[in-house]
Amino acid sequence: MKRLKALAKRAFTSEKTTTAGRVLAEPIIIPRDQHPISRSALSKNAVKVLYRLHNSGYDAYLVGGCVRDLLLGIQPKDFDVVTNATPEQIKRLFGNCRLIGRRFRLAHVVFGKEIIEVATFRGHHDSPDSSDKIAQQNDKGMLLRDNVYGDIEEDAERRDFTVNALYYNIADFAIYDFADGVKDIEAGQLRLIGDAEQRYREDPVRMLRAIRFATKLNMKLTPQVAEPIPRLADLLGHIPPARLFEEFLKLFMAGKAAANFEQLSEFGLFQMLFPMLKQYIKNPDSESFQLIRRSFADTDKRVNNDQRVTPAYLVAVLLWYPLQARQQQLMAEGGLPPVDALNIAAADVVGKQAQSIAIPKRFSMPARDIWHLQQRMERTKGGARVRSVLEHGRFRAAYDFLLLRADIATGDEQQLLQQAAQRWTEWQNQPQSAAKPSNQGRRRSNRRRKPRSQNSSSPARND
Repeated sequence: MKRLKALAKRAFTSEKTTTAGRVLAEPIIIPRDQHPISRSALSKNAVKVLYRLHNSGYDAYLVGGCVRDLLLGIQPKDFDVVTNATPEQIKRLFGNCRLIGRRFRLAHVVFGKEIIEVATFRGHHDSPDSSDKIAQQNDKGMLLRDNVYGDIEEDAERRDFTVNALYYNIADFAIYDFADGVKDIEAGQLRLIGDAEQRYREDPVRMLRAIRFATKLNMKLTPQVAEPIPRLADLLGHIPPARLFEEFLKLFMAGKAAANFEQLSEFGLFQMLFPMLKQYIKNPDSESFQLIRRSFADTDKRVNNDQRVTPAYLVAVLLWYPLQARQQQLMAEGGLPPVDALNIAAADVVGKQAQSIAIPKRFSMPARDIWHLQQRMERTKGGARVRSVLEHGRFRAAYDFLLLRADIATGDEQQLLQQAAQRWTEWQNQPQSAAKPSNQGRRRSNRRRKPRSQNSSSPARND
């Protein structure tokens, strides 16, 4: 950290320092002996990619979050590479490469479970030599397709935040700081490059990224970053729901869910991600608000303890109140029994939520199981049904949800849920005695089974 402060001091005193929101006329170059990043801290596969690009005559840099995190002493999860090679040229260099994306054409170099993302330097849309490239914007200013290539200076100007405009050059092992990012790291502030409103209009997801980086890095949003967000929050409605699901995972499954929820709610962004929850989070003292906040805090605790978490659990919690409201409506208006009403309500709320965040079936279906188990766990008093619930694949998630509901509930519902929670706590500690079905009333068959031939085989069970 002392070395980082020295770097920040140099950035403060550099003659190349720019005004806020713009890149430097020339980058601050921090030589290898003046920064803490060592090649031993880098992904071996990322180093392979960098060297092959470099040895093939191309520029090659690590860029963005991995450089930023290494300066902060955080081990990066991903290592992104940027180069002046085009995606097609990159693909010719790597047999394990695949090209993805239409909006941003990217190369993924695959090493087993690790993927090194390689991007070509981005250029400006109005560049005179970009007429043969593709750059499209809608009437809101959002970039729909953007495959305009340029040089490293233009690429730095296209970065969103100053702390992400940091490049580690494999040619000389120096860090190239194009926007006083080191200074902002030391100051603990998150600052956008360029006009904030224009950058948000180009890509509204940057508003979510601002919140996520601020909580992850323990940084404050500058007024330039924060001021436009509430009035531009509705731009998230133009983002594909599948892309917002990826942002949902980053925001709420990485150990900062509770902090992100507080910030997103304050800026009106959470309400855009989950429109059905607007009425349920108006009052921070309400039962619904407390349930949601506690679910995020519990998820953070599990993530930070290296325990398993699943988006299905959060989906079940977040949509619980809209589900209950729709189920009650169906029962009152259509006279449907609870189970049928729950099935229809589940399809309705998941379908409606998919208009803003698309929830894959591998998560929405387990969420439905958790909802169904809530009803079974509330009503079951004992007997053979206990075992079937205990052996259900979603029992643990449903049990945790029941405990959460019991802890948050008030009045008569609290007593009922606490009693149910107590029963299931005892039953899972003594599953054999509690779940063993009674033999009374059963007739024994006197028929003897035919002995199985030693050469016969039975189908394998997938228990």
